[in-house]
Amino acid sequence: MGKAAGFLEYERKTGAVRAPKERIQDFREFHESLPLEEQKLQGARCMDCGVPFCQFGGMLGGMASGCPLHNLVPEFNDLVYRGNLEAAWQRLKKTHCFPEFTSRVCPALCEAACTCNVHSQPVSTKENERTIVEYAFAHGLVSQGEPAVRTGYKVAVVGSGPSGLAAALQLNRRGHKVTVFERRDRVGGLLMYGIPNMKLDKAVLARRQRLMEEEGVEFVTGVEIGKDKKAEELLREYDRVILACGASRPRDIKAPGRELSGIRFAVDFLSEVTKTLLDSDFQKVPYELARGKHVVVIGGGDTGNDCVGTAIRLGAASVTQLEMMPKPSESRTKGNPWPEWPRVLKTDYGQEEAIAVFGQDPRIYQTTVQEFLGDKKGRLCKIRTVDLSPKKNEKTGRMDMVPVPGSEKELPADLVLIAAGFLGAQEEITKAFQVETTARGTVADQNYETSVPRVFAAGDMRRGQSLVVWAIHEGREAARAVDASLMGYSNLQ
Repeated sequence: MGKAAGFLEYERKTGAVRAPKERIQDFREFHESLPLEEQKLQGARCMDCGVPFCQFGGMLGGMASGCPLHNLVPEFNDLVYRGNLEAAWQRLKKTHCFPEFTSRVCPALCEAACTCNVHSQPVSTKENERTIVEYAFAHGLVSQGEPAVRTGYKVAVVGSGPSGLAAALQLNRRGHKVTVFERRDRVGGLLMYGIPNMKLDKAVLARRQRLMEEEGVEFVTGVEIGKDKKAEELLREYDRVILACGASRPRDIKAPGRELSGIRFAVDFLSEVTKTLLDSDFQKVPYELARGKHVVVIGGGDTGNDCVGTAIRLGAASVTQLEMMPKPSESRTKGNPWPEWPRVLKTDYGQEEAIAVFGQDPRIYQTTVQEFLGDKKGRLCKIRTVDLSPKKNEKTGRMDMVPVPGSEKELPADLVLIAAGFLGAQEEITKAFQVETTARGTVADQNYETSVPRVFAAGDMRRGQSLVVWAIHEGREAARAVDASLMGYSNLQ
């Protein structure tokens, strides 16, 4: 695959990224693509390694190693190198529904497991993928049109995030009639309202929605199942129902002063910003949400980073990001060998922008909020933090992060954004369908079918909070299970 010894001839190269102080002036995507001739050379770096861990997608050390979709990575890298992008698209679409999403927002599990990582830098598979899918869109290769034969079966998908969209696309192409119900005003779930536009341009989502509609998928927005339309109605009208509503219950911070105004969940904040931008066709920027404010983000994951970048674009006076865990190592430790996911320090775009604007990394490690402090009008004005230290729990054997006495500090804070993760599926949905749930708050299942006959679950709702690429995998697998339950077998890949 690729060019023999190409990984020795060519250095890894990725597309240009607009400078932080330039890109914070707008909400446009800031990562550009390489010219095609240069991208071909990146495909040439795929080294015919014999065992392509890039497409393994299994669990090592408690985390995924390689692509969960089992994309045929060496094959499409080779086709990029040879300039045969149409054939590369045919390979990519065998396993992947939405490479236009993952090539923008995925942390590239494939690249982390690339054999080139052992001695050098990985093949730029994520950007190769983006080149392939954008070529396919530009040349009319993506849409397959209405299925030639319909089965007569009807399937309802509740939720239009990546798992719901993947299930809908697969089942529709199989010939089943699919309707997707979304409670928000736009399709996409967290892809639409949980990920900022500069990371995933919403025009990319709209483009895919149009094509799916052309293929026969029906989208119904502004309808909340269990409230606007009863679960019983859905089960009467459709042969199968897939619940793909995500893990949308945010984890709260139970500290004194939580009732003060100025404390918000991160996804609510990000959603409001995106909706304001879209509703005004990007003519109105909601600066009032953060301009001149001292912003504290609680949580160090992708959502926390998105809050940092968004707050800076809205003119925050300062941005601080609190992380409970210790600062990661800058390189792999002996206990974290390749091809495990590298548990190393990463500086994402939001942190890069904070460094450029404020002169320092916004992250404070091994720290949490002890108390929210407000003024006489009940408005947040500062927080009291406490340092944390790892200590072995003698009962469980695990390391707990415990407060360090006397380490309390106060920080100015006019706006706190809680990005501490999610606890599980919406209880309104699970109760409406009366499906069993697990101790983690996810939907219990057997091969994606819930405890209620004809009702299936997929994505974060079944798996728990995870990556977009895992959600797509879940949607495809749920579609296969639904198809088999309807037809007695499934030929879905």
